[in-house]
Amino acid sequence: MSDFFSAFSDNLPQLRSGLWVTLQATLLGSLLALLLSFVLGLMAISRMLAVRGVSRVVVEFFRGTSLYIQLFWLYYAMPPLTGYELTPLLCGVVAFGLNYGAYGSEVVRGAINSVPRAQHEAAVALNLTPVQRMRKVILPQAWVQMIPPFTNLLIQLLKCTPLLWLISAADLMTVIQQLRDRTGETLTAYLTLLAVYFVLAYALTLLMNLLERTAKRRLGLPTGAGSLLRTRSAVDAVATTAGGAR
Repeated sequence: MSDFFSAFSDNLPQLRSGLWVTLQATLLGSLLALLLSFVLGLMAISRMLAVRGVSRVVVEFFRGTSLYIQLFWLYYAMPPLTGYELTPLLCGVVAFGLNYGAYGSEVVRGAINSVPRAQHEAAVALNLTPVQRMRKVILPQAWVQMIPPFTNLLIQLLKCTPLLWLISAADLMTVIQQLRDRTGETLTAYLTLLAVYFVLAYALTLLMNLLERTAKRRLGLPTGAGSLLRTRSAVDAVATTAGGAR
């Protein structure tokens, strides 16, 4: 164990670099996933059959195929076919964005459809355009309901970043693996990796909880003094939905 932590302290620059790659893949991948979630989710509720059909095909394809295979296809199979080669980090960002964007689109579609019909009718009665109805009335209420499932998807995306090791990206997993190979301390290496990913995941959870509190406050919904740290239950979800219906 002492050998591993000695090597750990000697390789802090490489560890910081690997951690930065992991954070980049998580943040950039989540931003791409968020963008695709809204694009595909809004397409899924379009009145045009062709638009809904395109959304459904894309969503089912990326939900129905393995992220592992998508990552390998982008990195190994696409260059011979197209002549373009993505860097390992960019390949990971694209794969994560496409895969989790497909899952996120269902979150967007479901949240928008859960907004009470009376809210849509009230927006029409106010003579708002479709874009204004979505931006000012529907999305603010749906956004509160999107945040908890988006938090889950964000954590899942973070936990998938060790797959970058398989395509030679210099992420945190790669650096820890190199230290493990050098010292032979398998248990210590992977316990350290577990602890680091837990801290990252918990930090992201707290940030998303803060975002949820802010969104609720804007709608005048109760947030609770301890809601930043508490876990959510099914009762909370029902309460949020009921609050949006008022």
